[in-house]
Amino acid sequence: MSNDLKIIKAAIDDFKKIQKYMIIAKKENATETYAELKDEYLSLKAILQVAGVNMTDIDKIKE
Repeated sequence: MSNDLKIIKAAIDDFKKIQKYMIIAKKENATETYAELKDEYLSLKAILQVAGVNMTDIDKIKE
């Protein structure tokens, strides 16, 4: 696996993990936690989009 693919895979894994935590934070009405996670979510989403990853199937939050 090339270095680029390893980086993209790590970003996808992080993206999925952040989304899971965002869903939990929203359910628990943890607004400050959700806001912090959203910052990370948006950064990872931007990186993945620049890398050409199709976000349709992996983006559960849709923000």
